[in-house]
Amino acid sequence: MKRLFLLILNLVFVFNLRAQETQVSSGKIICLKNFTSEYIAARNVEIWLPEGYSKHKKYAVLYMHDGQMLFDSTHNWAHKEWGVDETIGSLIQQKLIRNCIVVGIWNSGMQRHDDYFPQKPFESLSQYQQDTIYRTKRFKSTAIFSGKIQSDNYLKFIVKELKPYIDSAFSVNSNRSNTFIAGSSMGGLISMYAICEYPNIFGGAACLSTHWPGIFTNENNPIPDAFFNYLANNLPDPKHHQLYFDYGTSTLDTLYAEHQKRVNNIVLKKGYSKSSFMSKVFDGDGHAEEFWAKRLFIPMTFLLKK
Repeated sequence: MKRLFLLILNLVFVFNLRAQETQVSSGKIICLKNFTSEYIAARNVEIWLPEGYSKHKKYAVLYMHDGQMLFDSTHNWAHKEWGVDETIGSLIQQKLIRNCIVVGIWNSGMQRHDDYFPQKPFESLSQYQQDTIYRTKRFKSTAIFSGKIQSDNYLKFIVKELKPYIDSAFSVNSNRSNTFIAGSSMGGLISMYAICEYPNIFGGAACLSTHWPGIFTNENNPIPDAFFNYLANNLPDPKHHQLYFDYGTSTLDTLYAEHQKRVNNIVLKKGYSKSSFMSKVFDGDGHAEEFWAKRLFIPMTFLLKK
């Protein structure tokens, strides 16, 4: 019940407090409120522009999920944030990464799992397995899914609606080598899925604390194998793509070690090397924004290096 209360509280932040302006300590935020879509429910999108942003320069673009958790802790029920503006702003100022903007896509609260769960791997499961997964509860009381999985539509929203808007409204390099996607937990899964489904759009993906179980147990869980089979058949060309994965060793991240090892083997067999693939373990780190915030500079330096 506690988790259900927190999810409802998150919905309040998403839909009822939109007049509140996002505050950043570096750069500038432009908020597109209730960005509408033919594919998914409307949601806020926040574009972070670095200090000195100029239409006379060209910028790479980083798309990030769970946008209300990225810049301003007052916008979410957990009152935590990634500190994206501080980290990326500092890396740009130090000339450790290329100039870039960040597009933070707010999640939709109760539909987050529906949006972020990779659809094709799920559909490869038997009907019985799919039905069982849909019935899975969190803490034995709260439904994980609010409806049918719709991650294919979520990616269509990003690729067919949001990206064309960003490319036209901001001074960006719209090519694959300057377009990246990142997220944590379920956001890590959908980032992995995005680069596989749209290899001509995304040149790199950062997947932090990737939630390979899909639900909240490894016991009798067919989901990871479905993801592994999908990756083996759909990983993009290592000559033109970069992949970053990581996980911690405490709280929910304890579920990930065995799965990430298998993913690493699949990726390496596809020909990825040190220049195109990084996988790290952070001893003691848990499954929360403060941990992703403190190590964000690593995937950003890897993907966005000059």
